[in-house]
Amino acid sequence: MGKTRTSGITTDAGNKVVGKWVDGERIYARLGAVSQEDAEKWLAERIQRIKLAKERGSRPRIIFREASVRYLEDNRELASIDAVAFHLALLDPWIGDLGIDEVHDETLRPFKENRLLPTIRRDGKAKAITLTTLNRSLEVVRRVLNLCARSYRHKNGLTWLETAPLISIDVKQAKKKARRPYPLSWEEQDLFFAELPSDPNQQMALFKVNTGTREEEVCLLRWLWEIAVPELKTSVFVIPGRYVKNGEDRLIVMNQVAKAVIEARRGINAEFVFSYRGKGPGTWKPYDKRGPGEPLDCMNNGGWQSARKRAAEKYPAKFGRPAPWGFEHVRVHDLKHTFGRRLRAAGVGEETRKVLLGHTNGDITTHYSAAELAELITAVNKIDRSLASPAITLLKAAA
Repeated sequence: MGKTRTSGITTDAGNKVVGKWVDGERIYARLGAVSQEDAEKWLAERIQRIKLAKERGSRPRIIFREASVRYLEDNRELASIDAVAFHLALLDPWIGDLGIDEVHDETLRPFKENRLLPTIRRDGKAKAITLTTLNRSLEVVRRVLNLCARSYRHKNGLTWLETAPLISIDVKQAKKKARRPYPLSWEEQDLFFAELPSDPNQQMALFKVNTGTREEEVCLLRWLWEIAVPELKTSVFVIPGRYVKNGEDRLIVMNQVAKAVIEARRGINAEFVFSYRGKGPGTWKPYDKRGPGEPLDCMNNGGWQSARKRAAEKYPAKFGRPAPWGFEHVRVHDLKHTFGRRLRAAGVGEETRKVLLGHTNGDITTHYSAAELAELITAVNKIDRSLASPAITLLKAAA
C-alpha cells in the first residue's frame, strides 16, 4: 500500500482509500478504482462540508443596538420610522449592549419599571406614562427580535437569532387604562385652531380633521401621490401602502375645506405638501435635523402643545366652564376621531366611513371608478356645522 501525494489518500490494490481526521471528525471511505484527481476532489468536498457545518454551528454575537441600527436602515421610508427611532432610543441605555439572545422579559423588567415611574413636569405635577405607551416600546423590541430570528442572517446562512423570545405585552390592562378619544365640537375646533401657527400647523390640522388621515400620512404627503380625476374636476391622493400603518394603499378624498388647504400649499415645495417654511428640494433624511423645505416629523410639536395650552386657558371665557381634561390634552389623533364622528352625524354609512378613515378593507384603492369616487366625495362634503348633535356634546361632557 503506497502513500499518495495527498495526506489521507492511499491506494490499496488499485483502489483509492480515504482515511483522515478533520476538526475531530473521522473521514473514511473506499472509493474504488478512481483517479487520484477524483479522490482529491472528493476529499476536498468532504473537508469543506465539515468546516461549513462547524461554522454554521455558531452564531456570532450581535448586540441589540446593532439590530436596531439594521432595522432603522432597512426601513427608512416606513411611515412610523421616527416613532420607532424614538422608542429604540429609550430602550438603548437598558438593553442596547445586551446580546439579542439576552433580551427577554426579565432583562426588560428594569426598563418597564423605570418607564412607569411618575416624572415631575415643569408645572410641578407628577405624571406617569400609560401602559399603551409602554407597550409601543415593547412592540418595537418584539418586531426587531422577530426579524433577527427570521430574516437577518450571518454569512454562514444562520439567522442572527435562533428563536425570538416571547415578549409579554399586557393588552387587556392597557385597554382598560387607555385614554378615551376626545372628538372636538365645532366651537372647540375654532378656539384651538385659531391658536395654531397658520403655516403649516393650522393647515395640517384642517386637512386632517377633514380627511381622517393619520399624523404620519399628513406629514409625509407628497405631490407625487396626487391623481387628477378629470371627470369630477378634482383630484385625490393615493398613498402607497409602505407609508401606511396597515400596509394598504390609502385613498384620500377631499371635501371643499381640505381641497382649499391643498390649493393654498401649491408651489411652496416641489415634493412635500406640508413642509417647514421655505422652498427647497425637500430630500427627507429621517435622522437629520429638518430645515426649510423639509416635512415636519410630527404634528404634536411645540406649536401644537403651546396652542393647546393657550386654547385651554381661553376656554372658560368662551364657554363659561372649565376646559375638559380631554380638551386640555387634545391629541393629534383626536382629529381623526372628530372626522369619524362628523361622518356618522351626517348619516354616512359604516362601509363608506371605513374607506374614508383608511381602515383595513382588503380593497385596492386605485381601482375605484369615477362613480365610486363621486360617492365618497359627496360623503365627505356632507360634513356640516349644522349637523352637530347636542346629544353628542352632552355625552362627551358626562364622560
